[in-house]
Amino acid sequence: MYALVDATSFYASAEKVFDPSIRNKPVVVLSNNDGCIVAASPEAKRLNIPKFQPYFKLKSILAEHNVIIRSSNYELYADLSDKMMKVINQFSDNHHIYSIDESFLKFDGFCNVVTSWEQYGHMIRRSVWRSTKLPVGVGFGPTPTLAKAANHAAKKFSGATGVSVIDSESSRKHVLRNLDVSHVWGVGKRLTKKLNQSGIYTALDLANQNPRLMRQQFSVVLERTISELNGKTCLSWHDITQRKKEIYSTRSFGERVTDASSLKAALATHCAIVSKKLRKQNSLAKNIVIFAHSSPFEAHYYKRSFIQKLAVPSSDVRVFNNAVSDIFHQLFKPGVRYYKAGIGAIELEDDTFLQADLFNHSLDNPALMQCLDEINTRYGQHTTRTAAELKSSAWRMRRDFLSPYYTTRWSDIPLIKCQ
Repeated sequence: MYALVDATSFYASAEKVFDPSIRNKPVVVLSNNDGCIVAASPEAKRLNIPKFQPYFKLKSILAEHNVIIRSSNYELYADLSDKMMKVINQFSDNHHIYSIDESFLKFDGFCNVVTSWEQYGHMIRRSVWRSTKLPVGVGFGPTPTLAKAANHAAKKFSGATGVSVIDSESSRKHVLRNLDVSHVWGVGKRLTKKLNQSGIYTALDLANQNPRLMRQQFSVVLERTISELNGKTCLSWHDITQRKKEIYSTRSFGERVTDASSLKAALATHCAIVSKKLRKQNSLAKNIVIFAHSSPFEAHYYKRSFIQKLAVPSSDVRVFNNAVSDIFHQLFKPGVRYYKAGIGAIELEDDTFLQADLFNHSLDNPALMQCLDEINTRYGQHTTRTAAELKSSAWRMRRDFLSPYYTTRWSDIPLIKCQ
C-alpha cells in the first residue's frame, strides 16, 4: 500500500500558522514581485478568486471581500515543510519527499499492523496538525498513481473528510469514475486535450484502454500510467524524482536596475541558488548560461546571453561567480534599464563519475560548500553568502505584503502574551 500526504493550499495555510487572527479568513499569496496570485486558501477559493491572475487586476475584488494578501515567504514555507515532513516520516519506514508540500509513504508489511487505513490516515492528519497547524490530505492506494488519485478524492470529492482509501475494486472504480483525466498524475493539459479527442474524459476511461495501443499512440509513460491505474505498480522512487537535466534561477527585478553593482549582485545570488541545487542532487555543470535583458515592452529592447564553458564541471559558487566576472563587461551596458537576469546550469553530470582532466584541475572545494550549506540550513538562508551578493540590495524583488520570518530569524520569533 502507498499513501500520498500533501498540505491543503500550502502557501496560504503556512501564512495562517503563526497568525490565528486570519485562520478563518480568505488568504491569497502572491508570486515574486507581488505579480500574480499563486495560492489561495479554501475560503478564498469559495469566493471564486482565480489563481495565476495578475494582482493589480484583482485588487478591487480582493478588497471587496476583505481578502488577506501576503507576499511569498519562502523561508517560512521551507521551514514549515521540513517540520511537516519530519512528522509524516514517523508513520512509515519508507518515506519519499516529492515536493515542498507532498510526500509518498510506502507500507511494506504494514497490513497486519494497520487495521484500518482510513483511521491511520486521520491519525497522520491529527499529528501533522498538532505539530505544525497545517491541514493535510491523505490518499491511500496500491500504486503511487492510485494514491495520488485517492488524495485528490480526499480533498475535492463531495463529502470529503481529508482521507480517502482505494483498497478494493469498487473503491478504485468509484474514485476513477469521478476523477477527470486531467487530474491523473502525469497527464498534462496538452495530453488531456488529445485524450478528450479520443473520447477519454475520466480516469476510468483511461484505465480501460489497452496499454500497448496507448503506448504506440502516445508514449511508454502513458502505458505505465494505465497499468498503475489498474493496480500494477510500475513506478519506483527513482522514477518519481529524476535528476533535473538543467537548473535555472531567474527573476524579474522589483525596480529596474541600471547600475553594474546591482546587476552583478543579482547574478551572484542566482549563482548561489543554482550551485546549491546542483549540490543537492549531486550534479556538476559543464556549462553555465548567463543572461540579462530589459523589458520587451520598453523602447530599445536589449538582451545579452552568454554560455560559459567551465574547464572542469563544477557546483562551487565561487567558480560560477568567477565565470560571471569574466564576461560581465560584455553583458552590462550603461543606460539599459534591466528588467530580468538569471543563471542556468546546463550539460549536467553525476559528481560520482566525474572524469578527471590531466591538464585542468578542479577548483571546487566540496568541504567548504558543505559547510556553507549546513550553516544556511541550520541558521536560515543567506546567513552565509559570498561578498558579491552583498554589493547591492537595490535589485531585490518587491514584497509589500511580506509576513515575518517566524521560525528562521531571531527578530521575528512569535511572542506569546499571557494575561
